[in-house]
Amino acid sequence: MGYKETLLKPIMIGSKECKNRFMAQSMECVDSDAEGNPTDLTLQRYENLYKGEFGLVDLEAITVTNESRARKTQLEIMPRNEKALERFIRSLKEVNPDALIVFQLTHSGEISESDFSRKVCVKPTYGIGGEVLTEEEVDHIIDQFVLASKIAESVGADGIDMKLCHGYLGSQIIRPFNDRDWKYGGSWERRSAFAYDLMERIKAGVQDKDFLIGSKMSMWEGYPGGFGSAGPDSPLMDMTEPLDLIRGLEERGASYFIESLGNVHSSMNFMESIQEEPYMAYLHMYFANMMKQALKPETVVVGSNFSAFRGKKNKLLSIEPEKSSMFAMGARVIEDGMMDMIGLGRQSFADPLTPLKLREGREDEIKYCTQCMNCEELMIRQQPVGCVAYNRPYAKRLVEIRKEMGKLTELHT
Repeated sequence: MGYKETLLKPIMIGSKECKNRFMAQSMECVDSDAEGNPTDLTLQRYENLYKGEFGLVDLEAITVTNESRARKTQLEIMPRNEKALERFIRSLKEVNPDALIVFQLTHSGEISESDFSRKVCVKPTYGIGGEVLTEEEVDHIIDQFVLASKIAESVGADGIDMKLCHGYLGSQIIRPFNDRDWKYGGSWERRSAFAYDLMERIKAGVQDKDFLIGSKMSMWEGYPGGFGSAGPDSPLMDMTEPLDLIRGLEERGASYFIESLGNVHSSMNFMESIQEEPYMAYLHMYFANMMKQALKPETVVVGSNFSAFRGKKNKLLSIEPEKSSMFAMGARVIEDGMMDMIGLGRQSFADPLTPLKLREGREDEIKYCTQCMNCEELMIRQQPVGCVAYNRPYAKRLVEIRKEMGKLTELHT
């Protein structure tokens, strides 16, 4: 089977049909309005993904609270946002009624920016800190996740993604570093209880039995004490807890998982391989395969970090270009049973029409991500995010903000 046939073949996620094997990753883009509602810029971005025929779209890190968040203009999902989100989803369905969309629900925890919100944690991490959450506060946060899930269902989303990755609150609670003696800390039984309670309560809270519930997970955070470590301060990788967690979530009704690695504070290169080190992308195949082999065949696993493979011109050595391209490698790992779908993040910025162009035989027109990481810089600087390499307005904004930051630096020296 050719890679086109493999990547465009439908797949069932739970009881819903996904039209192909492409997922648009949840990419924070910092372009909401002051109340966390989608703006015209937000709608334009997602309309392009829908026009581009991504089978599954994961709505970027939409926060369940305004109190603690990582981005000043971050999408929010609370009762005040319901009508705006309903209009947003209705508009997208008009563009492409076949695409599935899940909302990645998040709470930023210690990654929250103290300049405009409350930085909180379950145990202070060196170099980050934050106010320590009480058990009652975490219980309230679970309530907020459940309410957000109900809102996601009511506005027309196909499901939700419980964010347990990249150093945000979900991963802060389940990692071994959280050895504090409390309801959600210390033993693995208590740390995993957070994720299990959250899963069970969301499942019970939504009305539609076909509503998809899954999770994007950092199987290994990549630093001592992070998720996938052997102990609270151990640098040793240990997959006992990650594999136990995905099996436990599957038993409670999870129909899909999105594989990831790393942490935004201490190990970002594991999340997104950089231009000089595209080989990090191979690690994601290993962990996605580990997930796939641990789960039931019908549970969908989405692999990450495929932007690094680009077209037939990449920086991967010791393999023929026609075998190392994004499409060839993506089809290979699906055909070999290592995963079911491929997730595109930075590539979805570079060319949101990637799946459509593949289907129409226009591969030579695809704009491939250069891994310049300028989109990441925009996010860190709290600016609307998009592809700087191929989208002039974002390139112009990056130049402007660098100049502004340079002037501020001069004023303080």
